[in-house]
Amino acid sequence: MARKAFYSFHYLNDNWRASTVRNMGAVEGNKPATDNDWESVKKGGDKAIQNWIDDQMKGKSCLIVLVGEKTAGRKWIKYEIEKAWNDGKGVVGVQIHKLKDSAGSQAGEGRNPFDDFKIGDKSLSSIVKLKKPTQTTSQGVYNHIKENLADWLEEAINIRNKY
Repeated sequence: MARKAFYSFHYLNDNWRASTVRNMGAVEGNKPATDNDWESVKKGGDKAIQNWIDDQMKGKSCLIVLVGEKTAGRKWIKYEIEKAWNDGKGVVGVQIHKLKDSAGSQAGEGRNPFDDFKIGDKSLSSIVKLKKPTQTTSQGVYNHIKENLADWLEEAINIRNKY
């Protein structure tokens, strides 16, 4: 059965990196919003953004948070994590800061976005995995993510099914 995922990422900083991961084809993902579409959604305010996210998450089995330098703590990233978990979806994070952006630059490592949540008396970061490719080159990180993303998604779904 082909799994479908919703990709969560900081649009301004990591759009290029996220596009790189989504285009790997390792997992079927949500249709990306074009810049124009996203601007239209944003103009509708918070409720329009929330409705867009909710609609995009329908039928997805997992949330893949593509973690860049400034992903953690962002309002809509937090909403997507909370919604996915509460809806019973698998949740996994993948660090993408070492993938090159459109200017050919890598970024610094961001903090774990799952540290912001508690499940009972446990930190969500003690339950949900944040995958940290150890390669230093963009191509090495790309290859590692491509080879493992489908397995990470399955692992996330299995973890979620235990809670």
